[in-house]
This record gives sequence, C-alpha cells and structure tokens, in this order.
Amino acid sequence: MTKRVHSRDVQEATKNLLEERGVTVLDIAEIVYEMQRPFNGGLTLEDCVFSVERVLRKREIQHAILVGIELDRLAERGQLSEPLQSIVESDEGLFGIDETIGLGAVLTYGSIAVTTYGYLDKNKIGIIKKLDTKGGGGVHTFLDDLVASICACAASRIAHQMRDIEEVEEEMAFVDIDL
Repeated sequence: MTKRVHSRDVQEATKNLLEERGVTVLDIAEIVYEMQRPFNGGLTLEDCVFSVERVLRKREIQHAILVGIELDRLAERGQLSEPLQSIVESDEGLFGIDETIGLGAVLTYGSIAVTTYGYLDKNKIGIIKKLDTKGGGGVHTFLDDLVASICACAASRIAHQMRDIEEVEEEMAFVDIDL
C-alpha cells in the first residue's frame, strides 16, 4: 500500500527547504516586485509576497523544489554517482536539466511566465544571483533556477490579475455610461 502525502505536508516541507537553503518568500517577492513594478504603479511588496505564497501552493512547483533541492543536497554530500556528481557540483553550463525543471514548473502560468523565466535565468537578479555565484558555499545548481521559476510564476499571476482588473474597470465604466 502506498503512503499518501497530504498537501499541507508537501507545502510545509517546500517552504522549510527553501528557508533552510537561505531563500525567503520576501527574497523572491522583491524580485517579483522589481519585474512587475514598471507595469503596475499600484503594486506593493505585500502584493508580491501574496503572489509568491500562492505559487508555492501549487503541487507542480512544490515537486520541482523538492526534487531540485534534494539533488543539490546530495551533490553537497558527494552522494551522486559520477559523472553526475561532478556535473551538478560544478553547475556545468551544458547540463541544462536544472533549467528544464524550472521551465517545466512555469508552464502552468503561461507564456508570460516562460519569457520572464528566460529573462531571470539570463540576467540573474537578487537572490538568484547570490545562489548562482555560490555565495556562502553549497551547491545551488537547481535552486537558482527554481527560485527564478517561482518569481516568473508569481510575476505572471500579477500580470494576469492586473489585466482582469483593467477589464472589469472598463466594463464598469461602460455600465456607468449606460445608466
């Protein structure tokens, strides 16, 4: 018989793993804010924190984080078989599986998330840059891409919500004119 894992346990494990690896929701939200602020003058950091928290509730994201961080941790302990150990430990440029997992996780949030993920993977800002440059030691081959994925998803959520709000406001203005 297989053990069924409750959603809240997966969510809690995901958040705990991120924090253990030095990544907070606020770190991620700050990048989301930087990405979306030019398009949304009323955006607050609190809006971005909320969006990140909502993204972290998605099973696809949680599973990607659990797998990626576990692989990073195994590489830190030298527990992967060669040549995978050396590839992950050195974050070899041609590896690409770390980006593939990050990209797979953003697909549920549409093309805006995909293009934002590509931008963040290329430009590495905020905590993503710190993780990529291995500041503080440790292996973060997967984590930097996973954080970029979370940022891209949260930014996409905000962009889509803003569009919905704009459309409702337009409809309301039209209704006011008709009255």
